[in-house]
Amino acid sequence: MQYATKEGTFSYLKQYPKYSKDFYSFNGDFFISSLGLGTFRKEPYREENYVVSYKDSVKMAVLNGINHIDTAINYRYQTSEREIGEALKELFADGKASREQLVITSKAGFLPLDFPFPENPYTWIEEEVVDKGLATQDEIIIDQHCMSPKYLRWSVEKSLENLGLETLDILYLHNPETQLGYIDYETFLKRVEDAFVLFEELVKEGKIRAYGIAAWNGFLYEDTHKEYISLIDIVNIAQKVGGKEHHFKYIQSPYNLAKSEAYSFTNQKGPDGRYYTLMQAVGGFGLQLIASSSLLQLNLFKSKFAPKIGEALGTSEFNDVLSALQFARSGNVVSALFGAVDPQHVEDNLTLAYLPRAENEQIKTLLGSS
Repeated sequence: MQYATKEGTFSYLKQYPKYSKDFYSFNGDFFISSLGLGTFRKEPYREENYVVSYKDSVKMAVLNGINHIDTAINYRYQTSEREIGEALKELFADGKASREQLVITSKAGFLPLDFPFPENPYTWIEEEVVDKGLATQDEIIIDQHCMSPKYLRWSVEKSLENLGLETLDILYLHNPETQLGYIDYETFLKRVEDAFVLFEELVKEGKIRAYGIAAWNGFLYEDTHKEYISLIDIVNIAQKVGGKEHHFKYIQSPYNLAKSEAYSFTNQKGPDGRYYTLMQAVGGFGLQLIASSSLLQLNLFKSKFAPKIGEALGTSEFNDVLSALQFARSGNVVSALFGAVDPQHVEDNLTLAYLPRAENEQIKTLLGSS
């Protein structure tokens, strides 16, 4: 098999019998670690971001119990995907991991450019996307984002090439709300529908196993905001395109101590038409929530956490990073992502593997909800 399986991921978790019994969860398809390694890095145009490599951190994660690796084609102009590919190739060649044990995800939607940096990004877009018939200029929003099916197919196939894989376990449509404000909502939904038609085709072709949407604020805004995405609208599209057996299964959204709206803000209609939090609505539709930006790109740590945070989360004896990750992986969250270039940080964060996740009552206490 060239994708994560129930049997493969179960054999993986059995290597870590000392970890807390809830460090891994079964989602119906595979077992996944409650911490996942992300490979996003701010300001991709800065040369210093290409001196470092995620390769060793990926290997540290996989060799120590994290089987969820997340990336996107545009992260560091395709470099993050290629570094993951290098790490996986070595792990597989050395017999230290198998493809069936790992959950590998990527995203499509943003124009990735390429590294080394093109002298003129607008020329790159013209030559690599428009001239090759992957999208028209009207389908490209602010020279950044594109949901043309031909472009998305190219993006997925390029990601597989970068990663050295045959199949992605999860493909996310990346921050589609980027287009809202430039196109109207009905046009937006039609573009999502066209993308989902493609994704169902890619499932049949064996290039992806499932798909979802990775948004920043799209699912978290008030429903009057111009970039708001209604989850029920997206689910209806998935059912229209793929029927009851559609492969739309995941939502990836920020969830951290400073940005807790997924848990606390009632803004999404559930299956009964009533409003719920994103976390509740995701569960109501039978979808799964992946927490992104668990550390808010380190912006959470500008000052020391109040003691009550560690007390509520059961992490008082540990540092603030572990408290933040404990929060992010709790609630109705399948896995919480963190970025780490330094392998030592990966190892440090795995201290949480020995601790149970925080209970819902602990989260309520911390957020002051009743």
